[in-house]
Amino acid sequence: GGTAETGAPGAPGGARGAGAAPPRTRMEAKRAARARKDSPGVVVSRVVGELFITLGVVMLLFVTYQLWWTNVRAHQQANGAANNLQKKWDENGDDRDPGAFSPGQGFAIIYIPKLDVKAPIAEGIDKHKVLDRGMVGHYGKNPLKTAMPWDKKGNFALAGHRNTHGEPFRYINRLKPGDKIVVETQNRYYTYEMSSILPQTPPSNTGVIKPVPPGSGFTGPGRYITLTTCTPEFTSTYRMIVWGKMVEERPRSEGKPDALVG
Repeated sequence: GGTAETGAPGAPGGARGAGAAPPRTRMEAKRAARARKDSPGVVVSRVVGELFITLGVVMLLFVTYQLWWTNVRAHQQANGAANNLQKKWDENGDDRDPGAFSPGQGFAIIYIPKLDVKAPIAEGIDKHKVLDRGMVGHYGKNPLKTAMPWDKKGNFALAGHRNTHGEPFRYINRLKPGDKIVVETQNRYYTYEMSSILPQTPPSNTGVIKPVPPGSGFTGPGRYITLTTCTPEFTSTYRMIVWGKMVEERPRSEGKPDALVG
């Protein structure tokens, strides 16, 4: 008679044998549910893992934005500014004094043929109004005021990003003595030859943009150009400096200089 109930639903023997029957009481059901739950350590580990994955995705998106999208936007803005400048230059007019240009206003275009660089030059070195828009900035405000290309003497000093936001000066470390740097204005082309480089100097060394920069190799007043950018790459710890000397001044009406032809 006892064997007829062996394995019946709810019987202890059936629970031990098949393992498929529900617990007999609510208390046993709660105990079984608690047993099936993950331990706190497992839950914490899972949450931390998910947070790290999310953080990794966010960081990847940020790096993509910095290294790719800022360059795309800056190139678009810089190309638009350069095109607008050249359209304005179709009208008659003379090169103006530095004071005639407002901060952030483009007034020239720089070409570095060896590096395939073409970028508008704007007045001032403001990060947001000038440099982050892919433009090269002119040191034109006291106490860092420098000359214009058409000045008979002086140092035309410029700043540009080395990484992100168009990075026009990324590879200026590759320039060698004799390499050409051309500045186009409304009426003239000014051609410079790279003379020397200072691979690293503190940002506080403002002497590098003086009319006759110490360490440049220039011994007296002349018509010079200075390119400044951050170094090492992806940092702003130091500055890299490239100097050049003007070798030709050519009216735009006579066509492009040899450095831009070919």
